[in-house]
Amino acid sequence: MRSAVSTPQDWARFRPGALDGITLMNAHFTEHAFERHSHETYSVGLTLSGVQTFHCGGSQHASLRGDIILFNPDEAHDGRRGTREGFGYAMLYVPQQVMDECRDREAGIDAAVHFATPLVRDAEMGRALYRAIGAMGQAQESLRAQELTRTALTRLLQRHGERPAPPGGRAAGSARMNRVRDYLCAHFDEDLTVDALAREAGLSRVHLTRAFARQFGVPPHLYLNAVRIRRAQEAMRSGRPLAEVALACGFADQSHFSRRFKGSVGLSPGAWLRQMQA
Repeated sequence: MRSAVSTPQDWARFRPGALDGITLMNAHFTEHAFERHSHETYSVGLTLSGVQTFHCGGSQHASLRGDIILFNPDEAHDGRRGTREGFGYAMLYVPQQVMDECRDREAGIDAAVHFATPLVRDAEMGRALYRAIGAMGQAQESLRAQELTRTALTRLLQRHGERPAPPGGRAAGSARMNRVRDYLCAHFDEDLTVDALAREAGLSRVHLTRAFARQFGVPPHLYLNAVRIRRAQEAMRSGRPLAEVALACGFADQSHFSRRFKGSVGLSPGAWLRQMQA
């Protein structure tokens, strides 16, 4: 498996996880810093060495060895080293469907929908997550890896989850923001403007941005970037050339595509694709 190296201490490796749709990243960064971004998936990480600092939910956090990072879908965050030595970690990108299966009420499982905080210190769950990650990719151990992964995700939701308050009187506003979200997903390849989104929602530009961020946790431009990167990953894995993917997914050119992709994923598009195909 190849890795993209920006310095001798910086590397990242991606591979499919134990359950369908999950992607596992193992990485160590000293120089690279993630720009503020979000993912459509849940992101469940374990810090393995050093100190990783990040902003999320209006606060700065420092993740130490053994700490667990828990990002909900569309939750904006960044990431960088907390000390000169950098940090190493593993991250599972988990689709909504997998999390839904982990809290199967028909199986008698009572678990929350979202994580309550982006950083937890739970030694028992850290060990469980470490075992699950370690089992991935072991020959003839697919069943064990799947069961360890599903169990770890379910227990994390049970121990560190929260149930969001009912929307109540915000239902009408939620419907408008859902229309804007759907518009972003349908027109991701266009050069969208706040004016266009405001017209779609029937709100002022300022009101639109604030309401969208309140409902989805990120402003529209970060949501759009996440949609573009997701579509680009799908297009790359289908065999389309990178330059063609860049233009088809709404980026100005291949350089713009590479810059935004690495800022969110940690690797260049080409390096990520090679690893996912390995």
